Amino acid sequence: MRRLLFCALLGLSLGAQAGRYELVIDEGEVRFSDGSRPALTINGQSPAPELRFQEGETVEIAVTNKLDRMTALHWHGIILPYTQDGVPGISFPGIAPGDTFTYRFTLNQSGTYWYHAHADFQEQEGLYGPLIIEPKAREPYRYDREYTVLLFDWQDEKPERTLANLKKQADYYNDQQQTLGDFFRDVARDGLGATVKDRWDWGNMRMAKTDIADVGGFRFLVNGRDAEQNWTGLFKPGERVRLRIINGSGMSYFDLRIPGLPLTVVQADGNDVQPVVVDQLRMAVAETYDVIVQPKEGRAYALVAESMDRRGQALATLAPRDGMRAEAPPLRAPRLLSMGDMGMSHDMAGMDHGSMAGMDHSQMAGMDHSAMAPAGNPDYAAGSGVAPEPVDGGRVLVYGDLKAMRPAAGYRAPDRTIEMKLTGNMERYFWSFDGVKYSEAEPIRLKYGERVRFRFVNQTMMNHPMHLHGMWMQLDKGNGRFNPLKHVVNVAPGQSLEVDVPVDAMGEWAFHCHLIYHMASGMFRKIVVEAADGSAQPFYNAQPAAKESEHAHH
Repeated sequence: MRRLLFCALLGLSLGAQAGRYELVIDEGEVRFSDGSRPALTINGQSPAPELRFQEGETVEIAVTNKLDRMTALHWHGIILPYTQDGVPGISFPGIAPGDTFTYRFTLNQSGTYWYHAHADFQEQEGLYGPLIIEPKAREPYRYDREYTVLLFDWQDEKPERTLANLKKQADYYNDQQQTLGDFFRDVARDGLGATVKDRWDWGNMRMAKTDIADVGGFRFLVNGRDAEQNWTGLFKPGERVRLRIINGSGMSYFDLRIPGLPLTVVQADGNDVQPVVVDQLRMAVAETYDVIVQPKEGRAYALVAESMDRRGQALATLAPRDGMRAEAPPLRAPRLLSMGDMGMSHDMAGMDHGSMAGMDHSQMAGMDHSAMAPAGNPDYAAGSGVAPEPVDGGRVLVYGDLKAMRPAAGYRAPDRTIEMKLTGNMERYFWSFDGVKYSEAEPIRLKYGERVRFRFVNQTMMNHPMHLHGMWMQLDKGNGRFNPLKHVVNVAPGQSLEVDVPVDAMGEWAFHCHLIYHMASGMFRKIVVEAADGSAQPFYNAQPAAKESEHAHH
């Protein structure tokens, strides 16, 4: 290991506060059960190698670019100087072909994180990997062994082609459209008048009930392996097994469960939470959750991560010995969106939604949606996305369940509120904040030391995983000083969600939807943190070239 060599050269013990990695980005391939595919790799592999550090350590990561195009790596969820954050056009110019850039930063946190490319669509082409930071102090929970479970949505199609298809025809990948047979079934159940009215309302909104995810054709992977390749984690019956689960997908939300095993959630986005026992996790893109399971029987258990639109699932196995495989449960039926999911009752749906055509739902989402949560749907009150189906009456984690293990220091009322409307036009495949895409937007300016509340108002029918670089978001679900710190929060369709940001990092930072095609289509902002007295900072300020402004560097 290069780190061993580095420590030996410096005459340091391995426990000393220094670590160096050398990462080489190149063209390569991934191997699946039905053959190999071209991919981008780090040190010859995708997913990229797991990087393991100690809290308090100062690290150096030398990244060499052997591609014929610019690249960059972003350390997702890591608090560091903005010049080391890895966002071309904001933190630095990117890593040119043939160049090496050495990132240097000190780790003042611990937990489960990940890293990925932040240039073009290179993340979707294979540049993603886990990053684990071991804590100085003893953790407040016990476990006997641990595994990293990195979920991904591989696509054979080149991502640039996917985006072009979406721009040409937004429902290009929607193979679950309703049929004439569905119409007659609904007439039999609801009557002709109600069924025609229902179809009319959705037609007016220029939307389909099946518009839950906007890209299909994925092969879902666990640690780079498909279902046939069956990644397996071994255990001895009775052991407590920690799973560090990372959703490293470009576009896919997963409903994760292990039939027969309750999941005790102990961390969210790298931060300890008060343990909560559930049967299923809805994982937004880029979120991480650490869970502890305790398989008592000497049998194989299936780890099932079903895509939110039910088009497929990532599968893996926990077993007492290699070669065992648990039977995978069949895919559950796809959910259809309802007017309730849109924060609308059917009474409202009869209104003239001409103004909402193409999903510019400015009128719909200005209302207080908390009062309009679909009846009997607790997931909405928690704001954690479209409610998954109950699992044999099992319990699904919602954001309101997440309480920090330790109260936040300096918790206080926000100094001001910034409302961000999440906007989009599905027909033109254009995504934005407040109707303005990144290439036309002014940066958001914050003052160092202030506490700012961001109120996200989702005016679209898609879930959006919002990611802030360089600072924590404290998710407000009414738990006060125990509101959890997160680096990604999911904002459900037609819903509002509030987070407080302690502005404690100078520099220029990216703030964006983590769905890769939404980010590339304009759902991105630059945040500038200035000194409290407003004095100008000599920030890196290379504006991207005009032709690149929409997706070259996100």
